[in-house]
Order: sequence, then structure tokens, then C-alpha cells
Amino acid sequence: MIAKVYVAGPYSQDDMAANIRSAYAAANQLADLGYAPFIPHATHFWDLMFHRPYEFWLELDNAFLPCCDAILRLPGPSHGADKEAELAARLGIPMFSDIPSLVSHFTEQRKEP
Repeated sequence: MIAKVYVAGPYSQDDMAANIRSAYAAANQLADLGYAPFIPHATHFWDLMFHRPYEFWLELDNAFLPCCDAILRLPGPSHGADKEAELAARLGIPMFSDIPSLVSHFTEQRKEP
């Protein structure tokens, strides 16, 4: 795997099912390119079976974010994804708004001696 990528984006704003699908579609594309995506939206299914407070999910996501090499911020309003992007910035984790830019970054990084 080239790098671990945290997929941040809208979850509960507007159409939740469409937001989850968008996160999985981005993760699938990243996986096809050789990246290891982390999809925080996946906890949606865990929460359906074993509900936990919203804060628990935020803490869980924040525990995984520092382990990632990059963050992909999907378009759309999201207070949670904005907070994840802020944490990534504080940790010095590069953030990208599209997959081509992310791929370009890691391609250039592999070229450096």
C-alpha cells in the first residue's frame, strides 16, 4: 500500500445514504490505486446495531486520524469533517480535496531521494 488515507466528508447533512456511498466510492477508488483508505462513515453500521453517543464516534475517528499519511476531504458541509481537517492540519498531515492531487503528492514524494 502506498499510504493510509483518512476519508473525511459529510455524514449526517442532507442525504446520509448518499454521503456514506460517496465516502465508500472515494475509498474504493483509493484502494484501486493502491492506497489504504480509512472510512469513518463505516461506523454508521456499527452504530445501527450497537448505538453509542456521537462523542464516542468522534473520539474513535480522532484516534485513527493521526495514524494516517493524508486526509481526503470530500466536498460538502460537515462540522465533523471540518474538525477532522483542523486536527490533520495541527498534526501536519497533508489534506487534499481530490484524488488526483493526492496521487500527485505521493507520486512526487516517491521520486524524492
